[in-house]
This record gives sequence, structure tokens and C-alpha cells, in this order.
Amino acid sequence: MKHAKIATVALLAFALLVGLPLFSQATSTGTTGAASTAATTGSTAASSTTAASTSTGSTATASGTTATTGADVGSPNPAIIGIDTAQQKLKEVSVDKFEEEGFWIPSISPDVGFITDRLFLGSPAGKANDPLPDERLLNINNKVADTHVLGVRVEYLHRGYTDFEIRAQKPIPIEGITKTLSVWVVGRNYDNVLKIIIEDFFGREYELPLGTLNFQGWKKLTVAVPPQSPDGTSGIVQRNYHYNNRMGIKVVGFKVECDPMQAYGSYYIYFDDLRAVTDLFAEDNRDPDDMSDSW
Repeated sequence: MKHAKIATVALLAFALLVGLPLFSQATSTGTTGAASTAATTGSTAASSTTAASTSTGSTATASGTTATTGADVGSPNPAIIGIDTAQQKLKEVSVDKFEEEGFWIPSISPDVGFITDRLFLGSPAGKANDPLPDERLLNINNKVADTHVLGVRVEYLHRGYTDFEIRAQKPIPIEGITKTLSVWVVGRNYDNVLKIIIEDFFGREYELPLGTLNFQGWKKLTVAVPPQSPDGTSGIVQRNYHYNNRMGIKVVGFKVECDPMQAYGSYYIYFDDLRAVTDLFAEDNRDPDDMSDSW
């Protein structure tokens, strides 16, 4: 019996000695697997984080680009409107300064109300910060001082959808190829819309929106003149090489589309300093010995 116990102890000891490396190896394998799994998980998480970061950065960059592009808002740039020649000579010119009594004629439907106009002494203070160096006058008597503005008053008979116009006695021609038109206006904080009426090379009338009159005091409103089509027959045509004796557009007048909720009582609007930015390259660079095709 004693020998049997000794044999059993020896057998257990041998088994332990044999099993110990196996047990140690299993533990090591488990540890290694866990570490490997953790490493893999960490690597995946890191990759995912890096990808997310890259994606976020890309999105932020794209958003920043869009924001930068979208933030470029302001008056139309005449230098990039309808470029159809190799060279341009842009010049801001005075079209009318509203100094002649009776030159502008207002009109409104008699079923809607009454309209009248007159000249007032005054001028927008902002014009002092927007002078015209080497001023070039169009159809304006340079002996007349720039001291007046045109005022228009409307007396509505009832509320409703309506509009009124202020037209020149005759259309005012603008030499060259007009890029933009601007005018100083007092809007009186109404939601009325002001449009300028022009006549193109073929005598067709177009209305270009200058903006909503929802502001107080004087404000300079500007609109771009859409360039004509390459074939020179559609759109607002300013030049057609089959008729070389004239080019450009003419200003016919202004149109105010009244907001129906505000078209009652009295309404006042004032105008001053109608200007145009025009390309005068063809006019100012004509050879002095060239013949005029106007006979």
C-alpha cells in the first residue's frame, strides 16, 4: 500500500511536470490571442478614427470652399459681363441727373390712383464717396448744375395689384456696349419692386429688376444688362454688324410694381444720378481715317 501511494504521487508529479508546459502554453496562447485581438481592434478603431477624421476634414474643406464662393455677393462686376471682344475699355458715364423739369413723365391707371412728379433741391450724401473722375456726359447739358432730384407721389384710390411708370420724353441712348445700369433711389421701406425699362438695338423693350424698395433713405441700386446671344439676333441685342451706323441700348424709364398689401394711402419715391458702365473700346479706338457707314 505504501508503495502504491508512492507510485501514485510519483505519477501525479510526472503528470504535473508533463502538463505544466501544456498549461503554460495554453495560457500564453490565450494571452497572445487576447493581445492580438485587442491590437487588431485598436488598429481598426484607429483606422476608423483616421478615416472619419479624413472624411470630416474633406467635408469641412468642401464646405469652406462653398462658403467662400457663396459669400462673394455684391454688385455685378461689369468687367466679366458679356465679354465678346479681346479688349475692353470700361467707363462709368452719366446718363441723366434729373435736372430738367418735365423731361420725366409719370403715369398710372386712372382706376387705381393719381400720380404727380416734381424736382426738389437735394442730393444723396453717398454720391460724395462715389465721384466720376473724368466725367463723360451723355445727352446732358454740362452747364446745368447737379443740384436736384426727381420726386414722384402716388395717391391710391384703393388697394390692389397695380404698377406705375416714369418714362423719359424720348429714350436716352447710351453709347458703347452697356454692362450695368445704376440709379440712386429713396424707397421709403416699401416692398415695391423697381425695374428699369430699356430698349435694345432693334427697338424691343425689356424690364430689368433693380431691386426691392424695402429700405429707408438713399440707396444706389445696380443691375447687370444680360449679354446678347452669340448669333446677335436674340436676347438684348446691343450690336449687329449688319447695321454699323448705331449700337447700344436706350433707357426708356422706370416701372414700380406695387405690393398689393401696401398699395393704399400715399407713396413717395425719389430718383437721382442715373449712370451706366459701358464698353467704349470700339468708339474710342476707331481709326481717324476710317469711313463711316452711315450714308
